[in-house]
Amino acid sequence: MPDNWKNDPQRPIFIDGEYHYYYLYNADYLAGGAGTSWRRATTRDHVSFVDHGVAIEKFTNGNGDCWSGSLVIDTEDTAGFGRGAVIALVTQALVNQVPEGRQAQFLWYSTDGGRSFRAGGDDPVLADPDVTDFRDPKVIWDSIRERWFMALAEGHRLGFYASPDLATWTRVGEFARDDLGLLECPDIFQMTADDGSWQWVLGVSANAKHRGLPATYAYWTGAFDGSNFVPEAHEPRWLDWGFDFYGAVTYPHYEPSGEEDASLRHAIGWANFWDYPHNTPTLVTDRYNGDDMIVRDLRLVRERDGYALASTPTGSLTEYTVRTHRLGDLEVDGDLDLDVHAPAYDLSCEIEWDAEAACPTADIGFQVCRAGGGSRYVTAGLDLSGPSAYLDRTLTFNPTRGRTQAPLETSAGRVAIRLLVDRTSVELFVGNGGSAQSHRLFPLAGDDGIRLYARGATAVFHDMTIRELSVPTETRA
Repeated sequence: MPDNWKNDPQRPIFIDGEYHYYYLYNADYLAGGAGTSWRRATTRDHVSFVDHGVAIEKFTNGNGDCWSGSLVIDTEDTAGFGRGAVIALVTQALVNQVPEGRQAQFLWYSTDGGRSFRAGGDDPVLADPDVTDFRDPKVIWDSIRERWFMALAEGHRLGFYASPDLATWTRVGEFARDDLGLLECPDIFQMTADDGSWQWVLGVSANAKHRGLPATYAYWTGAFDGSNFVPEAHEPRWLDWGFDFYGAVTYPHYEPSGEEDASLRHAIGWANFWDYPHNTPTLVTDRYNGDDMIVRDLRLVRERDGYALASTPTGSLTEYTVRTHRLGDLEVDGDLDLDVHAPAYDLSCEIEWDAEAACPTADIGFQVCRAGGGSRYVTAGLDLSGPSAYLDRTLTFNPTRGRTQAPLETSAGRVAIRLLVDRTSVELFVGNGGSAQSHRLFPLAGDDGIRLYARGATAVFHDMTIRELSVPTETRA
C-alpha cells in the first residue's frame, strides 16, 4: 500500500502476462477527506506488486465517488468501445440525486489496457431507487447463453441480471438469505474440482457473527442455470474463520501462454473489518491504513459432504525465502521455546498426538509474535475438547482482542499446520487448507519469539520448518 487508505480489493484481470489488481483508495484520507478512487497495481506472481497510481479518479462527475465493482475484457466488442476494451462496472452513490446517496451501477471503459478509464456516460446502466443497498456488481461472461451475467448485492439478497452489451440489464433471478447479515461483494465462478467435475461456486462477504460464525467470505457450491443458483447445502462454507478476510475476491489462474487453468484460482481479501476500520498504528508509523492478506491458491476438493475450497498461501511465496530453519521432529510436553526469531516467516509442520492417551481437554499449538518476557503473544492452537483449531490475538496489540475458532477433525490424531506470520497479521491454515483463520494485529518491534506447547498431551511436531521471508513492499512504476 503506497499511502493513505485502501479497502476493498477488486477482482484482478490478466493482460499481456500480468495480473492487473485494483483497489479502493483515498488519497485524501490523512487530511480528513472522503471518497474512494480505483488504484491499480500489477503482479506476475501474486506476491510482489508494482504500483501504477489511480486508474479511475473519484468525483470526476456528479455521480459521486467510486465504490466496488468488477472488470471484464470485452473481447467481442459487445459494449461498442472496441475489441479488447476493459470495461469496469462500478457502484457510485448519486450524491446529487433524491434520495441522496442512492446507489447505482455505472460503466467505465479503458482502451489502453486498463491503465486509465473514462466514464461511459453520465447515466447509470443499472439503478433501483427503491433499494437502499444496491452495489458491488460482479460480472462474468455466460458462455452457454452468450450474454453477460451480473450478481449484485441488495441487502439480504443477491440480484441476478443479464445483458447482451454491459449497458442494458434485465433482472433474471435472485439468491436470498436473511440469516447472514448484510451481503456484500458477491462472487460467482465455475472451476474444475479434483475429481474432474465442473462445479459452480457462489460467494459473498457476509456477517454471521450473531450466529457465532465468521464475518468473512461465505460460499456455496451448486447448480447455476444462467438465472438462478441452487446450493447443494443450506449452510455456507467459509473461506476464512478469522476476523480479517473481508471483501474478498477470487480470480482465475493463467499460464504464461495466457491459457486459463480451470483447476486453480486465487483469492485476495482485505485485512480489516468495518467494526474497526480506522484503528491502526501504521497511520503514525507508516502514514497508511490498509493491507490485504497474502494471496491464496484455491482448489476445489471433493469431500464426504460435498465440495469445498482448499486454500493455501500462493505457491510463489516460497521464492521470497531468505533463510530456512529445518528443525526436524520436536517432541513437546509442556513448553518449548525455539531459537528462531524473525518478524515475517512461513512455518509448517504436522502435529501428532496420542488420541487415546491425550487428556480430553488437551491443548496443543504455538505462541508467535512473542515478547521476551512472555507478556505479549498470539496463540494458534488445537483445542481437542472442542474439537477446534483456534487463533487468539488477545495478548497482543490488536483492534478488538479476541479469539476465533474453526471445526477440527481429530480422529486421525495428526494434522498438518501452516502458519504465516507477517508484521501486521497472522494466518493459520489447517489440514489441506479447508480451514483458515486470519487476524490483523500489531506486535511491537522485538516481539518475534516462537514457543511450542502441549498441555494435557505429549505432541510431536513433525518436520518443523520455518522459512524467514522478505517480501518487497509495493513499488511504484
